[in-house]
Amino acid sequence: MIRFENVGLRYGMGPEILRDISFHIPPKSFQFLSGPSGAGKTTLLRLLFMSLKPTRGLITVFDKDRARIAQRDLPALRRRIGVVFQDFRLLDHMTTYENVALPLRVRGRDESTYRSDVIELLKWVGLGERMHVLPPVLSGGEKQRAAIARALIEQPQILLADEPTGNVDPPLARRLLRLFIELNRSGTAVVIATHDLGLMEQVDARRMILANGRLDIHD
Repeated sequence: MIRFENVGLRYGMGPEILRDISFHIPPKSFQFLSGPSGAGKTTLLRLLFMSLKPTRGLITVFDKDRARIAQRDLPALRRRIGVVFQDFRLLDHMTTYENVALPLRVRGRDESTYRSDVIELLKWVGLGERMHVLPPVLSGGEKQRAAIARALIEQPQILLADEPTGNVDPPLARRLLRLFIELNRSGTAVVIATHDLGLMEQVDARRMILANGRLDIHD
C-alpha cells in the first residue's frame, strides 16, 4: 500500500535527516518502527501520512506517486490512513464522543448516519462510560484510547501510531497493544513507532530500526 524507494529528506540546506530509506507496507501487515530519540521516527511517520514531501526518492501511496498527487486529492487519500499523535490532539471543549466523531462531522456527514458507529467504537476501546466527558477530566490512558478511536472512525486501511504507549503504565500499554493486534486481525495494516523494547517483544512482527538516518529492517 505504501512503498519508499531510496527516499531522502533534509530541511533547507542542512544535512539529510533520512538517507536512502527503502521499505514497503503490505496490506494487513504489522510492524514496529524503533530507534533512539531524535532518530527521525516522527519524521518518517509524517512522510507516510503525506504531511511532508521527500527531498529525493520515490514514495508510492495506494499506487500513486506522491510527487504527482495534487493538493486537492490529498484529503481523500489521508482518510485511508489513521494517525495517533503523541500529544493526542483532542479538543478540550468537545466531549469524548464529539472528538471521535469530528472527522465525520467535518466531512458533512449527518449524525444519524454515524452515531451508532461512534458509540460502538468507544465501547470497543473501553470508553463507553466516558463518551460524554470532556478531555481535561480523562486520564492519560483514556485520552490515548480516545485518540485511537478517532483515528479509527473512518475505518482506515493503515494506522500510524506515534509512541502510543509512551505515557501510560505497563498494564495499560499491554491493553492498548491488544487493541492494535485486534485491529490488525480485522484487516488494518499497523505501524507503531516506539522505543519500548518490552512492548515489541510481545508481538511477532517486523521491526524497522531507524538510526543515523538509515533504516534497518528485521522481518
